Amino acid sequence: MIYRRFIGFPNWEFRSPFTELERMKRQMDRLMEGMAGPYQRPYAGVFPLINLTETKDSFFVRAELPGVVAGDLDIQATSNSISISGERKLPAENKDARWHRREREAGKFSRMIAMPSEIDPNQVDASLVSGILTVTVPKAEIAKPRQIAVR
Repeated sequence: MIYRRFIGFPNWEFRSPFTELERMKRQMDRLMEGMAGPYQRPYAGVFPLINLTETKDSFFVRAELPGVVAGDLDIQATSNSISISGERKLPAENKDARWHRREREAGKFSRMIAMPSEIDPNQVDASLVSGILTVTVPKAEIAKPRQIAVR
């Protein structure tokens, strides 16, 4: 009986124990593709894409926001997180235009970034230059490293 299960009796070929799982995964993928229909676009992912860096005194959140103007952004800070939300608007196309590809999305977005340590929400500063939002987030005094003198 164990030969039948792993070797594929009567063919006598070795089968991986994961062969059946792979077959089921392929069937589920085909099923999901059929349910999506021809007009569904794939999910674009998290927007905006961000980088979070740190220095001794501050964190820097840099977000890619092409086509977004500063007036369409709302940035809020708490003691341990930053929230970036807004709306990206695309210029209207001619009503007679035929689409060949549509990859740029428009609409509202929101992103919450948990900070690695406490921050000072009253000192947060933001600037938007060439589609890159830079949020400078000072660390709270309690979170800054201190130099300890040895006696």
